[in-house]
Amino acid sequence: MKGRLAPSPTGNLHLGNAFTFLLAWLSAKAQGGALVLRLEDLDPQRSRMAFALGILEDLTWLGLTWDEGPALSPPAADSPFFPEKGDFGPYSQSSRLGRYAAVLDNFARQGLLYPCFCTRRELRFLPGAPHAGDEGAPYSGACRRLSSAERSARISSGASFALRLDTAWARERVRRDNPHIPETALFAWEDALRGPQTFVPENSGDDFALRRSDGVYAYQLAVTVDDAAMGVTEVVRGDDLLSSTPRQVLLLRLLGAPIPRYAHVPLLRNGQGERLAKRHPGFALRALRTSGLSPEKTVGLLARLAGLRQTQVPLPPAALVPGFSFRSLRNRVPVLDECSLRA
Repeated sequence: MKGRLAPSPTGNLHLGNAFTFLLAWLSAKAQGGALVLRLEDLDPQRSRMAFALGILEDLTWLGLTWDEGPALSPPAADSPFFPEKGDFGPYSQSSRLGRYAAVLDNFARQGLLYPCFCTRRELRFLPGAPHAGDEGAPYSGACRRLSSAERSARISSGASFALRLDTAWARERVRRDNPHIPETALFAWEDALRGPQTFVPENSGDDFALRRSDGVYAYQLAVTVDDAAMGVTEVVRGDDLLSSTPRQVLLLRLLGAPIPRYAHVPLLRNGQGERLAKRHPGFALRALRTSGLSPEKTVGLLARLAGLRQTQVPLPPAALVPGFSFRSLRNRVPVLDECSLRA
């Protein structure tokens, strides 16, 4: 069994991140498994080395150690990369770009990709855009209908383009390559909180992007390639990413990789019902550490919010490992208020 922590170094960790990461850590430890830490620093405009180092320090302070991934030591002066431990690195996505390119080349040879020339403005006005979720609006397939000549002409003119997966063709490839698997099981996964999940690909997958028009590889591609390559068997993450799972299951099938167990946990929210985010600096672990909050008190607070303890008592993460399960989180909406921080 192998779980993973996958923070993005685009800001400081906050209590919402810590809530999810603690649950991922506990699940791995309770199963006697390993834990990999992967820095998801695909966004070159927002990712910062200072944030990456801060994440490693905050996780270590909280007691959430890892078996594979970047070491806490900062990079050498002549290197942009952290020292690492483990056999499946690099453990920073910015160092894995060649792997993503190789997968896209393979998909292209199979006819699974097509260029999309739609601008952000055009995408906003596509049907479905006003109802877009965290993963963006459904795509209409406008550029899929372009002829080869039209695509070539636009590319020759210097037009920038994203690369999208032709999901209809991808589904056919999956069915053809897995005749021994019942069709009802091809696009199914296990969720620790929600139980067995299935979806009808025809109704749930638009042609999503695997590489943006600026050349940055998409989240869906990178995390799927990395989870498969690193042998991740369990993914614990916020339930805002539940809509990503069908897309990643499809990509895993295309890669011929096993489907991990998923656990989509509720997001930690503030007293106003907003999910905690990097725009709430008062809940950043760095700020709380500076204010004198101890790691044991932080873990005790998160344990109560998750329903793992009925009262808020300081304790280390290891004290929560015996008997851990996700049962206490089902139908739970964890809300953090200022009084909790002062308890």
